[in-house]
Amino acid sequence: MDTELRPEERDDSSSPESGREGSSRSSFVRLVRWAVALAATFTVLGLLVSAFVVQPFLVPSSSMEPVLQPGDRVLVNKLAYAFGDEPERGDVVVFDGSGTFAAAGDGGGAVPGLLRKAGAATGLAEPEGTDYVKRVIGVGGDRVICCDARGRLTVNGKPLDEREYLYPGDAPSLVEFDVIVPPGRLWVMGDHRSDSRDSRDHLGSPGGGTISVDKVIGRADWRGWPPDRAGSLGRPGYGG
Repeated sequence: MDTELRPEERDDSSSPESGREGSSRSSFVRLVRWAVALAATFTVLGLLVSAFVVQPFLVPSSSMEPVLQPGDRVLVNKLAYAFGDEPERGDVVVFDGSGTFAAAGDGGGAVPGLLRKAGAATGLAEPEGTDYVKRVIGVGGDRVICCDARGRLTVNGKPLDEREYLYPGDAPSLVEFDVIVPPGRLWVMGDHRSDSRDSRDHLGSPGGGTISVDKVIGRADWRGWPPDRAGSLGRPGYGG
């Protein structure tokens, strides 16, 4: 009896062409798996670096103009104050203002909150509503006064030369105050004084408008974006 299979009944699974197709599919699947694994690894490493070393921070407002503009990305050095050092006058710091500058929000739900935190941690989304970026004007023990006869802020009787960073046309402050910064706390102000809610707006709040050093997330050391303005933020000459 003739048992030869008709063409449509033949098993071609072992043909060279079939073998090459199967090998190609397997290679593609392995490549995708490797790509996903690498992406996950770099994401985790990036989040770890952001959590403990350097965190990108998207500047959300104009309160620090002209030094920082809305949409700028700054790199926040989280190790700046990790080994006993504390913020100094002139430092630009990012801090958690909950309990002083703002009330803690609910984050909009667990999943949206996590997505927002992940975006903020990579500098792709606006920071938490309780995170602020301001300049340190006074540290613990300082007496900060607005203003002297020439309209300048004074710290411990010494007038500050703020021309290096103060927004053009702005006065150092239109709000008068005379405060002694408690130990372990900071008096902070935005560089765009006429468009900044800062320590002056919270004189009647707990801490008298000052923030706790423990609430400081890190020092904004570098501007990473946009490229044409990238570079170190530095510190004014009066700091120290």
